[in-house]
Amino acid sequence: MATVHSTVQLKPAFPSVHLGDSLPLTVIVTPATSEPNYLVVWTLPRSSALILTPPDEIMLPSGGSPYIMTFHPGPGAPSGDAILNAYWETAGLRPGRSHITVRVFSTALPTLAQAVDEFHNTHGMGSKILVLQTPDPAETFVTVLRAALEPTTVTMRRAESPPTADQALWTAIRNSANALTFNNYARFMDIVMCGDDGDLGVGIGYAQHLRDRVKHRLRLPFPDTDAYRQLKVATEVFVMFNCGVFFDEQRRLELEMSRDMLAAESRRYYQHVEAETINDYWNQLLENVATEPGKPAAATIPYLAIIRRKLQDVPVVHPTHEGREGWLQTEESATACLGILMRKLTHPCLLELIWSYWHEEGMLVQTMNAITWRFQNRRGAGDRDPLTLLEIDPLRPLNNFIWGWVQDEQHRLTVARRAYEYDHHYGLNLLGKAVPPVRGADSRSRFLEAFHNLLFRCSIFFKEDDDTTVVADGFPILNALKEVHLLLTQGAHNQYGDLPWTARQEMLMQEWMLARPEMREFLPSRIMVDYPEPWMDRVETMKTLQGWTDTSILHFRDLGIFGEQVLLGIRFGAWPSVIEPQNAANWARYWRPEIQGYIHAYRAVTGVDLTERVDATLPSMLLQQRLGPQRAMAAPQVVLTPMPSRLGQLPPRSTR
Repeated sequence: MATVHSTVQLKPAFPSVHLGDSLPLTVIVTPATSEPNYLVVWTLPRSSALILTPPDEIMLPSGGSPYIMTFHPGPGAPSGDAILNAYWETAGLRPGRSHITVRVFSTALPTLAQAVDEFHNTHGMGSKILVLQTPDPAETFVTVLRAALEPTTVTMRRAESPPTADQALWTAIRNSANALTFNNYARFMDIVMCGDDGDLGVGIGYAQHLRDRVKHRLRLPFPDTDAYRQLKVATEVFVMFNCGVFFDEQRRLELEMSRDMLAAESRRYYQHVEAETINDYWNQLLENVATEPGKPAAATIPYLAIIRRKLQDVPVVHPTHEGREGWLQTEESATACLGILMRKLTHPCLLELIWSYWHEEGMLVQTMNAITWRFQNRRGAGDRDPLTLLEIDPLRPLNNFIWGWVQDEQHRLTVARRAYEYDHHYGLNLLGKAVPPVRGADSRSRFLEAFHNLLFRCSIFFKEDDDTTVVADGFPILNALKEVHLLLTQGAHNQYGDLPWTARQEMLMQEWMLARPEMREFLPSRIMVDYPEPWMDRVETMKTLQGWTDTSILHFRDLGIFGEQVLLGIRFGAWPSVIEPQNAANWARYWRPEIQGYIHAYRAVTGVDLTERVDATLPSMLLQQRLGPQRAMAAPQVVLTPMPSRLGQLPPRSTR
């Protein structure tokens, strides 16, 4: 055995190390030897390892050897110290005191493999070409501590419900509602009436063909009404284009092109969705129903499929022309009136009369009535008509439109007809001098309580759903949805399809005329108030002049828009057949912006907070109750005090 008397030290960087960490170990040979390289033989606890940095080499235990051997290039001269570094990995050890030893050999052998072979040939005792630096191994003790308790990041997310196919139906309802907005209608009218540049979404030839067919049916027996007739025709064509926009190929392509629309749908689905995802859900939702012998089956939503199966003996009438012409009830199809129109089975019109109800409560119709009375030089019903002081001349460019509107009054819906239908659909009524008492034969008197109960249950669900420690229960919402659905479908008879369609057209025409710049000159308004639709500030001005409700028209408009979408999602869903709460939970999450917007607007209009209790008081009565104090505060207090008599102060009458 060849041995030189050098000093070998083994120094850990720290006396202890946490389990799983790395500990730097340093072997110091003093003085350094003349051999260029060093072989270090380590004895370590089992399950531990060493890490070296290049150009050092390492050989792990093999063949029953308990040693880890490392090969280090030395300084090559006996001056200074030889510093040999390694890193001890403690992963896999047990906490406690660990014993580490090293033996150091200097050698001129150029590789680790040759040095290891020489080590084994000499049985670890060394030789002239593998010189042991010290007879006793260097040793050290290191305490391995338990792993440090580091801060753990814990995130809690909302409980997820599996997706359901009926979510695609709600997307279709939103598509229809967005297509029927006033701003979209105004853009359509600018293209059709004013000749502006734009895309109607259909071929111009097809649009003109539909317009000509509608014009043929809308002949008016009055002179000088061409402008009004064009307005009426264009409005009906607009509703035909956009009423019942389902998820078809065109809509899928529009979604693919609009990342904002897809992002909005993804937020409502609570997952990332693409246009193909929604299309797949839509195809899963549809059901095939038989039409008539020899004709292909029709694909429709589950609710209408159930209705079709109940009317199997009634034939389905296919239109003679494809596309939206199936909506037109022309003379050629009059003989088929006993059947079900194919278009109404596969693409029903997505309209709710509640839109018209809230716009009428917001004084839209009354505003237009007051303007037409002033146009006819008629005073209002009260003792004081504020419009008598306004000059009518700014409305001169609208003369033909207003003239046609006045002349066509006999062909429009009366307030009494709308009031009876509000009562038939929702059990709602209108209160006012122009509204006769409603004695309906079939009233939905329980609708308001059921609907408000649903909104109250939704407010509870939203609070639980936002609490990430709770899994919100969808069963109360499901039961409330079934109740509201049954009441809505009970009122889907008689004038259900025609009166909402007609009321929507008439109110869109009123909004268009009120939004005209001439109306801004006739009814000056607050320009800096950013109403989302230009007709709204005209209504606000009229309400102020007439002393009507001081609640902003914005809230009434929100009630109509949000209420329509929420009720359509209830009406056209096959809720009585649903037994799983996931569908109801997904419905509440999808329509959450509209539901909470409706609750807020209802509180602003009526003063009733539907998140606190279920209130079944009619909105018209609540509005009338709030109007009384408003008028009392607005009316000046006039106190008449008797003048003191001066008769006693006159001089006595002289007598002759």
